[in-house]
Amino acid sequence: MDYVSALVPPAVMAVFFVGVIRVIVKTQGGANKAKEDAIVDAALARADSAPQTTGEAKG
Repeated sequence: MDYVSALVPPAVMAVFFVGVIRVIVKTQGGANKAKEDAIVDAALARADSAPQTTGEAKG
């Protein structure tokens, strides 16, 4: 029976890991993908158009 108690934790971790991977794969894309891409594109455009500062003190 020692072999059963030795195999249970890795088996439980493997099942949990597969579940996490499935959730990650399922949530990629879908209905919100275009909305998320538009938000990222807007943030990048805003960052590109912002004036650049050098960090030097004026005066």
